[in-house]
Amino acid sequence: MAYTPPENVQEILNNLPTKPGVYLHKDKHGTIIYVGKAINLRSRVRSYFHPNVDSVKTQRLRREVADIEIITTDSELEALLLENTLIKKHLPRYNVRLKDDKRYPYIKVHWADDFPKVTLTRRMERDGSRYFGPYTSVWAVHQTLDMLRKVFPYLTCDRVITGQDPRACLYFDIKLCTGPCIGAVNKQEYRAMIKQLMDFLNGKTEEVVQQIEARMEKAAVNLQFEKAAEYRDQLRAVNQVVAKQKVISAANADQDVIAFARDEAGACVQVFFIRYGKLIGREYFLLEGTEDEADESVLENFLTQFYDEAAHVPKEVLLPQEISEAMVIEEWLRRKRSTKVTLQVPRRGKKRELVEMAATNASDTLATLRQQWAADRSKHVTAMSELQQALNLPTPPARIECYDISHTQGTQTVGSMVVFVQGAPKKSDYRRFNVQTVGNDDYGAMTEVLTRRFQRYRDTLAGELHDPGQIGKQKKETAWALLPDLLIVDGGKGQLAMAVQVLKQFGLENDVPLTGLAKQEEELFVPGKSQSILLPRRSEGLYLVQRVRDEAHRFANEGHRNRRSKVGVASILDSVPGIGPKRRKMLLSHFGSLDDLRKATVEEIASVPGIPLEVAESIKAHLA
Repeated sequence: MAYTPPENVQEILNNLPTKPGVYLHKDKHGTIIYVGKAINLRSRVRSYFHPNVDSVKTQRLRREVADIEIITTDSELEALLLENTLIKKHLPRYNVRLKDDKRYPYIKVHWADDFPKVTLTRRMERDGSRYFGPYTSVWAVHQTLDMLRKVFPYLTCDRVITGQDPRACLYFDIKLCTGPCIGAVNKQEYRAMIKQLMDFLNGKTEEVVQQIEARMEKAAVNLQFEKAAEYRDQLRAVNQVVAKQKVISAANADQDVIAFARDEAGACVQVFFIRYGKLIGREYFLLEGTEDEADESVLENFLTQFYDEAAHVPKEVLLPQEISEAMVIEEWLRRKRSTKVTLQVPRRGKKRELVEMAATNASDTLATLRQQWAADRSKHVTAMSELQQALNLPTPPARIECYDISHTQGTQTVGSMVVFVQGAPKKSDYRRFNVQTVGNDDYGAMTEVLTRRFQRYRDTLAGELHDPGQIGKQKKETAWALLPDLLIVDGGKGQLAMAVQVLKQFGLENDVPLTGLAKQEEELFVPGKSQSILLPRRSEGLYLVQRVRDEAHRFANEGHRNRRSKVGVASILDSVPGIGPKRRKMLLSHFGSLDDLRKATVEEIASVPGIPLEVAESIKAHLA
């Protein structure tokens, strides 16, 4: 049967402009499900609704489109930038996007400070700092920082550096700080060391090695053998890293080499970072939403999303194939770098070998990840089977819900609901409850949380029966509509009894299998049995229950800390002249926590609507 667009969509298609711009496909609930760009909006958007469309993904997409929003731009480049911004903001499920909702870690050198520190960060800001990365592993960043600190003993404390302090901290004594606080080095000497550190991260390692060797020889000539030994140890640490950096390109090469491998589930992109002709690092990135997308589209989407956040744009980017957006992306990268950037598809020679090497690495990485995921799935199946047998469940517990309570002496009590599906966390279904009816009463708090959870289930079910057209939406967009195959409460017989009462209240005692997990001996209690169940100490079933319980505990504690910090902010702000309930609410909404508000500058506080500069200064003074 031929596809026919809804009347309102057809009306939009009939009146599309021929300008460049961005289009947003929305479903019947107003959710943005796809964002795209076009040189000619009319021809591009209408192409989705032609009678014959080969792509299965496009066929599925257009069946869900109930509305289309158009944003025109002055150029194709503006459309590219806007598309990327909207994809990152809305994460439409039909778009190709970098997997993970978190930002990748970077090494940050606080160069704008007189005495720069070196830290790890996930957010790049225009604050005069220098950034190096990205890394896909926080562990790799910490390893790098540990090595760097042995060679370049940078500051890690929050002291105001005057050079007048009576004594330094322990790090100075163990040679992990140069001691600018006591005047052991001055500002120029300290910044010269940090400049060397940045050169090292940029791949200019020969100069660093030569300078350390020269200092070691000078110290030895001056009979400063202890100092010479320090330089010797630094040299060893540097050489350990330099040994891993292969010279694989021209001496002045500043290149990123990009290639990817893909399967039916996604794509893995490998990036080689070449600076001054050396391979200084390589990272892999996973993409999702690649089903039915052409290789060219996968590559273009990665380039725009990756370089939008990248700390460094190289002179040359080597690619495995041509892309139609090459000129637009080159212009965008040129603006970011402020000098010419070339996208090149090498056909032969050393550069082609580099692209092939990156492709092989991407393929190997993807295969390894798939094997790991398959092994994990196998463990999950075993774990669910063991729980089914131990708890006498009718089926393996594919959906597990676990509840925990967190508070401080009965204040700011928060309950958590975490969900594991097929043995893995499903974070989109996690929920928190700010407990309202009880204070220092874990049983009462658990009763309130479970009552609210199953009341939402009943309300959702009633809504579906009242309006059958809502069934798909509710089951897709809320955690409330599904009953768990196993409900776990963190605690022993007391919490279990509370949970039994709630299930009986809703008539679900025969529909929801229930167990309580006591912390001390990791015992499982089930209704109607006085004897606890002890799972084998090394069983996959016990490991799964512990992971679920620990995640519920973490999620509850995180919610409690957030709630407590907001109250802390409110109590402090109450004493600030010029802050009433309205301004306090705006500040809480904008910054969220006391720590974030304390870290903010006067200018950032004053940027909150309704907060004058003098009030911002007063807030900063009170929080200092």
